[in-house]
Amino acid sequence: MKENKIRALLNDHLPTTSTRIWSTWPFYTEIIGETSNFDYVEFVAEYAPFTHADLENIARAAELKNMGTMIKVDFQNRGYVAQKAVAAGFQAINFADHHTADEVRESVAMMKPDCLGRGRFGYPNRRYIGTQSHIDQMDHVKRLDDIVLCFMIEKEEAMENIEEICSVPGVDMVQFGPSDYSMSAGKNRAEYEAEYKAAERKMIEVALEHGVQPRCEIPTPEAAEYYISLGVKHFSLGDQLKVLEKFWKNEGKKMRDMADAVK
Repeated sequence: MKENKIRALLNDHLPTTSTRIWSTWPFYTEIIGETSNFDYVEFVAEYAPFTHADLENIARAAELKNMGTMIKVDFQNRGYVAQKAVAAGFQAINFADHHTADEVRESVAMMKPDCLGRGRFGYPNRRYIGTQSHIDQMDHVKRLDDIVLCFMIEKEEAMENIEEICSVPGVDMVQFGPSDYSMSAGKNRAEYEAEYKAAERKMIEVALEHGVQPRCEIPTPEAAEYYISLGVKHFSLGDQLKVLEKFWKNEGKKMRDMADAVK
């Protein structure tokens, strides 16, 4: 694996930009890299099907274009998928659906090296280390410590525990999830905007106070201005499926109406 680009930017206190992909076809990762506009791609494995080989191919394509890689994982099998993604070459993990600081601690331990009792990640002979013992064990430890760990704050209980969660060693980033947060409160997101926006602002404030970087998902560059004013400098711009769906819905409707008028 090449240098962890996301970690390097965090260490230098520089902003990061990413975009979300659903497709495992590495062609799309290459196209994103060709633009030179993004520091990394986030593969939303929580939403999309994939194989172990797919993870390797996404990582390879990103490395060829000097980009980093993040994977968003489900809660229940998070340790297995996150470790396999790192072994394939992914540089960051976005953990979904945590409620408590103890759950966060458990996830951090899964990703930290099994060295002097620190964590539970061993020395798998995968792409990450050259497929065989081609990297010293302590160099592998350093690489594991460089993996960027982000946690979705998307439950009311997580917000109640936000101070403790942001105090857990190993938490690098947090990201607010308005849809899951609203659902956990028994509300529809559209009817709950003022409340969840207030919770998001509190998350950003607490994170920055604890030296944890807030990461925000935005639909347009203009939407970043609000978050920049709050101290945020890490962004996920756009979503592959949402962009395509918007085009198919809006432009497709125009085309449908034109075609119907020809009859």
